Amino acid sequence: MKIEEESTDLINLKNFLDYNGKIEEKDVTFQKLMFIYKMAIKELDTKIEIFKEEFKTFYDYDLVDHVNTRIKSPKSIIQKMKKKECKLTYREMIENINDIAGIRVVCPLQKDIYSIKNLIQSIPGIETLKEKDYITQPKESGYSAYHIILGVPVMLSQQLIYVKVEVQIRTMAMDFWSSLEHKMKYKPNEEPSKKKAKEWVNCAKTINKLDEKMMLLNE
Repeated sequence: MKIEEESTDLINLKNFLDYNGKIEEKDVTFQKLMFIYKMAIKELDTKIEIFKEEFKTFYDYDLVDHVNTRIKSPKSIIQKMKKKECKLTYREMIENINDIAGIRVVCPLQKDIYSIKNLIQSIPGIETLKEKDYITQPKESGYSAYHIILGVPVMLSQQLIYVKVEVQIRTMAMDFWSSLEHKMKYKPNEEPSKKKAKEWVNCAKTINKLDEKMMLLNE
């Protein structure tokens, strides 16, 4: 959702829901918002599926391996808002939480990441609100991917609403590392040791070298 002095999303939603109200999971307002976020994911997921099928049919190339989508749980939303010291209102949620709706696109090669990024950003009506390249500048943990926060237009019967969707684009190797790291590094009631954290970073570097080697072999 586009953020300005009086953000586009809030202008669109003023007559649609009580955006200054307090967040309640079973409230009608919350259900309406989650519906809009789900529709934004569906819109974008459909476009990505078309790109995937186009490249397979016309160019005999698997640009996209698979796509995962998710809506953040109410508990996770509230935890993140508290961490960011936000008021627990719908207005604060819309303005400050960018990853309620999320799509992860997994592709074979590193060069595919930038192709997919450019294709998504070229979709008519899509707005790029924020992007971060964790491939050229990985996180300290070793995590690599390309992140984009998009404003995705959702056409309802009465109005057009721009909805924030976070897109993560990774190679299959990056996704393998990230999935294992999430499952094994952060076990319940256990803080990862510095030694273990360093080993995970080393594994990430190995994965990145593998990505680069696979890209060279493909060329």
